[in-house]
Amino acid sequence: MTQFNVPTRNEVTANNQTIFDQLEKGLGFVPNLYAYFAKNDTALGDYLALQNRKSTLRAKEREIINLVVSQANGCRYCQSAHTVLGGMNGFSEDQILEIRKGTAAFDTKLDALAKFTLLVTENKGQVSKEAKSEFFAAGYSEVNMIDVVMVIGDKIISNYIHNLAEFAIDFPIAKEL
Repeated sequence: MTQFNVPTRNEVTANNQTIFDQLEKGLGFVPNLYAYFAKNDTALGDYLALQNRKSTLRAKEREIINLVVSQANGCRYCQSAHTVLGGMNGFSEDQILEIRKGTAAFDTKLDALAKFTLLVTENKGQVSKEAKSEFFAAGYSEVNMIDVVMVIGDKIISNYIHNLAEFAIDFPIAKEL
């Protein structure tokens, strides 16, 4: 079996070293997920550009998508990272666990987002007209739907990378559901 290692700063390109320095300055460390992307000359910068793109969704809504998709894809790394980020965005521990299950009964609009995200993820975008109607009835638009899919795509990328490489989780481990 192949052992997948997370590269150190000295093992990546000069461009990725600059990104490592920026991450270290902004976050206080370089998460293993980001460091692993840096094995590829352009993947880290590309991924961060996708992750940091302008969106019609608030940070709290993006965290709902991240938590739902990470749970659906069984990515312990992203479940753990986004449990921390979800808390930083004002969700309680109980709310985070509920969101990971694909619901948010504590807020009707966020509940519609969580349910829609789970359906889109599990059905690879092929959801019923009723599911789309419920999403739109909650106050979301077609523009928001595009952003939901963009965030789902972002999270699928990171989920699959960790699920394939299985590098160490450098966040407090999220509770199992």
